[in-house]
Amino acid sequence: MSLFKKSKTEQSTSRQAPWKIAIIDDEEGVHEVTKLTLRKFNFEKRGVEFLSAHSGAEGLALFKANPDIALAFVDVVMETDDAGLNLVDAIRNELNNHTARLILRTGQPGQAPEEEVIRRYDINDYKAKTELSSLKLRSCVYTAIRSYRDIQTIEQGKRGMEDVLKSSSSVLASQSLAQFGTAVLKQT
Repeated sequence: MSLFKKSKTEQSTSRQAPWKIAIIDDEEGVHEVTKLTLRKFNFEKRGVEFLSAHSGAEGLALFKANPDIALAFVDVVMETDDAGLNLVDAIRNELNNHTARLILRTGQPGQAPEEEVIRRYDINDYKAKTELSSLKLRSCVYTAIRSYRDIQTIEQGKRGMEDVLKSSSSVLASQSLAQFGTAVLKQT
């Protein structure tokens, strides 16, 4: 099999829900180009579903309604010069969503200097709109969704371990052999 040839399993689509990608930008053209570029995107047999917002407030509402957004492209300058940064802060700190991958895209890099923004905000990447060719955009999406998937896997494992600990503590708290047997039976 060739390194670059897609296997038949990769070409087929899955019945799993698509990855949710939010485009939060006040320029409709950015939404259209992003959707056009990624319309056939597929990762692990799952396609993508696009969610659009045109302001920071709409973006926040989008995240409240869809906490399972895997990736969001967020424009820095929308209704205000820092609307995107305020949105990122709200997603991470008000909604406590640390799993969604957030990529800032800006047409005005001087407005929000890259190093300062990356240092101050919990974002996953920072791109000037002019630097994102279709190839770089797709590469960026693969990386972000792979990270999101890995974080989800870790979170599921963490919840499973918490369940095991809760079950174990009730079994180990038993005072007699009869109570121990009863506690074990209740856990199965």
